[in-house]
Amino acid sequence: MNRTSLIALLTACVFSAQAAEITAVQAWVTTGDQSKLLSREADAAFGTAAPAAIVIDIDPAIAYQQMTGFGAAITDASGWLIQQRLDPAKRTALLRELFGRQDGGIGLSFTRLTIGASDFSRAHYSFDDMPAGQQDPDLKRFSLAPQRDTVLPTVQAALAINPQLKVMASPWSAPAWMKSGDSLVKGKLKPEAYGAFARYLSRYVTEMGKAGVPVFALTLQNEPHFEPADYPGMRVDPAARAALIGGHLGPRLAVDHPGIKLFDWDHNWDEPESPAIVLSDPQAARYVDGIAWHCYGGDVKAMGRLHELFPSKSTWFTECSGGRWAPDWAKNLQYFTRTLMIDTTRGWARGVLLWNLALDENDGPQLGGCKDCRGVVTIDSRTGAVTRNVEYYALAHASRFVRPGAYRIASDTADKDLANVAFRNPDGSLALLVANGAAETRAFSVRVGQRSFGYRLPGGSVATFTWTTPG
Repeated sequence: MNRTSLIALLTACVFSAQAAEITAVQAWVTTGDQSKLLSREADAAFGTAAPAAIVIDIDPAIAYQQMTGFGAAITDASGWLIQQRLDPAKRTALLRELFGRQDGGIGLSFTRLTIGASDFSRAHYSFDDMPAGQQDPDLKRFSLAPQRDTVLPTVQAALAINPQLKVMASPWSAPAWMKSGDSLVKGKLKPEAYGAFARYLSRYVTEMGKAGVPVFALTLQNEPHFEPADYPGMRVDPAARAALIGGHLGPRLAVDHPGIKLFDWDHNWDEPESPAIVLSDPQAARYVDGIAWHCYGGDVKAMGRLHELFPSKSTWFTECSGGRWAPDWAKNLQYFTRTLMIDTTRGWARGVLLWNLALDENDGPQLGGCKDCRGVVTIDSRTGAVTRNVEYYALAHASRFVRPGAYRIASDTADKDLANVAFRNPDGSLALLVANGAAETRAFSVRVGQRSFGYRLPGGSVATFTWTTPG
């Protein structure tokens, strides 16, 4: 046998061995009629048969952004319910289910905390409140006490279950004494308080670290173009954000907490020009790692468009809530899976966060703001019973199967109803999330190289497929 023939034979043997290893494909399905909820279905299998008319092509060799994870915010309301309305056994079981991967846990690996109160707090506060007319520029009164019995033990327990959990944090307002109007509600940050606010945010990171909660990222301000009338908020226009980041917060974090990430915007898709102004400022751009987005206005495509303009900056999706205003479970399943899990990650998001991790049967506790928002889970404040909402299943279809450190990889199909996104995990396994937005069942094939598997996904349903490749 000549050398060329030998090489061809060895190559064929290697290909055959690898192909043999790509066999079983696990399928997990949630249907719009709720008859299946993250249900393990019969395995599919790769083969050499001709693919179906509709094909999702996957190329694991083409990689995009590396993923941090999926999750939801541990607000004051969430922390209070988990700590004060669940007995220890139920609390442990729920947190293991949410943040763990054993015994059916969904493996949430990303969360967001509020630096002070939001509308989902039982009182309005900052971590350095002062009597009217008084100031505390040296932050001698700074204290995490308002969250000691609610948020802190919850995130500490989540980290114990999942040490890979990444924690970001956002303020809804600076302390009132730093603002015009001397109030947590409405107002702007005084220019003379820029330095104090930078120290305040840095001090928060320091104190959280002492409490065993490493904060990996901050945003300067939640929804900086919105001044709510009945809960903490603060308007910070792009020029002010650029000045604050470039001249105060960026340099302060570089000294106190080198390596921490700073995200701008933390607001809706409908004003991409605002973060673009900040990223166009050379001094501010030095310190801004990426842009964070919310869902309450505009189009998800704004994320990808801004990434094209500033490709060196990371992209994050950091808030969206469901609520009683959208009662159709099946439509919500499609929106939360298709738009918030698939479209955001195809739009370069490295992390995807929903809003409240848990709310009660009355959509609270809350003080101002949204009165009909829905948590990922509902905890009955009277009985401790836990209801898993549609957001839970949309999150789980991504978080349970896409591991921290995974890369989004190339996947495409010509069928507009079959939205999809694919990932390669650190262990080499692949995960494909598919949402069938059509009313009828779609038969399709998933093709990787020369091999494919077929599947029939009911209308209005979503599925995650996982399989292991050699090497």
